[in-house]
Amino acid sequence: MDIKDVRHTIRLYALQNAIQFNGKANSKAVVGKAIAIFSKDGFSPRDLIPIVSDIVDEVNCLSIDSQKKELEMKAPELLKREKKERDFSLPELPEAQKGKVVTRFPPEPNGYLHIGHAKAALIDFEYSRKYDGKFILRFDDTNPENARLEFYDAQKEDLLWLGIQWDEEYRTSDNIEKHYKLAEQLINQGEAYVCTCSPENIKECRFTGRECKCRDCDRGDSMDLWNEMVSSSIDGAVLRLKGDMYCDNTAMRDPTLFRIIDKEHPLKGKKYRVWPTYDFAGAVEDSLSGVTHPFRTKEYELRDECYFKLLDFLKLRKPHLMEFARLSIEGMPVSKRKIKPLIEKNIVSGYDDVRLPTLRGLRKRGIQPEAIKQFVLSQGISKVESTVPFSIVESFNRKLLDPKVKRFFFVENPIKLIVENAPEKKKKIQFHPHDETLGSRVVNTNKVFYVPREDMNILKLGDIFRLKDLFNVKITQKNETIYGEYIGEKLISETAKIQWTTDEYIPMKIFVPSPLFIGEKFNPDSLRILEGYAEGAISALNTNEIVQFERFGFVRLENTAAEITGYFAHK
Repeated sequence: MDIKDVRHTIRLYALQNAIQFNGKANSKAVVGKAIAIFSKDGFSPRDLIPIVSDIVDEVNCLSIDSQKKELEMKAPELLKREKKERDFSLPELPEAQKGKVVTRFPPEPNGYLHIGHAKAALIDFEYSRKYDGKFILRFDDTNPENARLEFYDAQKEDLLWLGIQWDEEYRTSDNIEKHYKLAEQLINQGEAYVCTCSPENIKECRFTGRECKCRDCDRGDSMDLWNEMVSSSIDGAVLRLKGDMYCDNTAMRDPTLFRIIDKEHPLKGKKYRVWPTYDFAGAVEDSLSGVTHPFRTKEYELRDECYFKLLDFLKLRKPHLMEFARLSIEGMPVSKRKIKPLIEKNIVSGYDDVRLPTLRGLRKRGIQPEAIKQFVLSQGISKVESTVPFSIVESFNRKLLDPKVKRFFFVENPIKLIVENAPEKKKKIQFHPHDETLGSRVVNTNKVFYVPREDMNILKLGDIFRLKDLFNVKITQKNETIYGEYIGEKLISETAKIQWTTDEYIPMKIFVPSPLFIGEKFNPDSLRILEGYAEGAISALNTNEIVQFERFGFVRLENTAAEITGYFAHK
């Protein structure tokens, strides 16, 4: 087959791919198509990859209107496959009425929110808005051992960053007196009792399905013991629900409803020492606050029986309780049990470390809140457990960033290039090939450049390459400095296109995260620091601005008086 026919066909599929993805063709996708078509004619991937790279660069320099016009003229049948918009809507709720749905997000203020919390919060919030209902933010702060004051405001900040607004906010700790009265109601009804057995004995009785001696305690005696618990007269006692010690569901074997925690509460101080457990507080608060459709993760499914039994005993309204699968991401722990030791041992820099799935870590990395939302909603509310790669989050983020962020050159591990006879230029380069509204910058060039050492290692004496968007260079000498010869500006097909900076560069460090864990083992190479030169124009950018360094990836910047640092988001 003639090479001209090969190039013609590849260009058609590059145009099609570009039109499907907002005017930017993906080389890998086009290469895959080319290999599938031409391998039978004897063309190897090595033959096709440089041709595709050259054509994709040409196609991506066109406006999307020009791409459509050319494809319509040459192969209109390839225009029929239109890119479909993803449907991120949630399924209908059972027994839901417009204007009457109430949902809640109940974080415990014991840490910073992570992407697993984001799933719960976004699903609750989106359902409240879907039905023109009410969304409640409730801090379940009934464990003073873990709750800290800083986390109340920090969690609110993270939710606001996600775009979540709540209609009502309160703390479970504000309702402890109500919980005490309900506890006393259960005792008086003979449906709860104070147990003074040791934790070891309670555990053994639950395991063997055997009732302890405290279960037969008189109601009046149990009430006296309860009052002693509240007044600090006794220690080591718990209030337990009279469930069923013979039940196959071990969660129903007299679960603990209240326990003594002698630690100062961040908001209530030492006012209370008896605190409700999740089993009690969750059910009671959902009912009393008017929540119609509470969600929680599947791990609590066995506790549903306890949830409803408790509300039956208290004669309280029963919400429509629902579960979904926990969000698990490959190599990124969402469990506080794994995250907290990493911070305490200084293995990571803090809750905003870019390797963590905390919202602060994702934000620092350059992940957009809308990308998190789209990712969460794409996972839905299935109960099927799965572990997904972080690349799915990256793909949503990439589609959001690619059309709107400015593009610059960054040279990793640079080597000096001197181009003899190079013309001095004031080169105007657009910040985005498809959006002129983003503006442009002017780069002053002479004969001195810095280019990636890795690219130069591949090229040989006599090879020709192109300084991207500038001119062509022929290599004449290779040492610790590369020397080249200017050989014009006309595009030469199948030549490498190399990023560059002038001697007016900005030195940069870019932090590049990788998965924190490989399997169950910590990955010691989970954070690399790359050094290189960025073009001088980035000095005008602000902290938190995200750029795309061409052939490198999307990077969030921190610009201080001392230096500019980058945090790699993804390719």
